[in-house]
Amino acid sequence: MLLAIDCGNTNTVFSIWDGEQFIATWRTSTEWQRTADQYYVWLSTLMEFQKIDVEIDEVIVSSTVPRVVFNLRVLSDRYFNCRPLVVGKSDCLLPVDVRVDAGTAVGPDRLVNTVAGFDLYGGSLIVVDFGTATTFDVVAEDGAYVGGVISPGVNLSLEALHNAAAALPHVDISKPQLVVGTNTVACMQSGVFWGYIGLVREICDRIKVERGVDMKVISTGGLAPLFQQSHALFDEFEDDLTMHGLTVIHAYNKDNT
Repeated sequence: MLLAIDCGNTNTVFSIWDGEQFIATWRTSTEWQRTADQYYVWLSTLMEFQKIDVEIDEVIVSSTVPRVVFNLRVLSDRYFNCRPLVVGKSDCLLPVDVRVDAGTAVGPDRLVNTVAGFDLYGGSLIVVDFGTATTFDVVAEDGAYVGGVISPGVNLSLEALHNAAAALPHVDISKPQLVVGTNTVACMQSGVFWGYIGLVREICDRIKVERGVDMKVISTGGLAPLFQQSHALFDEFEDDLTMHGLTVIHAYNKDNT
């Protein structure tokens, strides 16, 4: 049984894959200080609570936080008696090419999203991931990762407003009823929400013009559903895009090693 782990800057997702579907998924905050033993106690407790009695013997990890990887390696070795496959490491093969400037390190999450997007929809894609940062990954016709765009995440922008301006409160992002706000919270929500609508549309339009081909836009990430309902920004929404990519990469490595 495969344990797929997606470690982002804010949250870490653990999913168990039985070869055909994910039978369980859990989310926890990302903390580099968390030990392998703490991970196991947390994970085994949840498995027991949900009466999931399976033997995990394979692990794949994608992590944008390098300091977390060591303890996830220890978790795999100590409790699952296996060496984890870590996306971005030299021993982890990818089913797609990476065409960027020499010496450039591409985030594992972006590579995984590229693999997943190509597997599900074919090439000529823009994958928009609403995470701590809002990223745009460009997938060529043959599935290669050919670059992208990184912008501040939605919640990061709201936190910056709150932290940098003493008079502005902390607010949650939501779609405002009107563009023109009549109170501080409504004004902030409108600025961030409609600002990101404009940001996503403009960046995607410019990528399409620059590439000179018709491209499908796929969204993923926690806040993607909020923007998915607005002005048909995306052609498709995939909640489990990254986890799907991890299963594709794992299967590719099993078949080619």
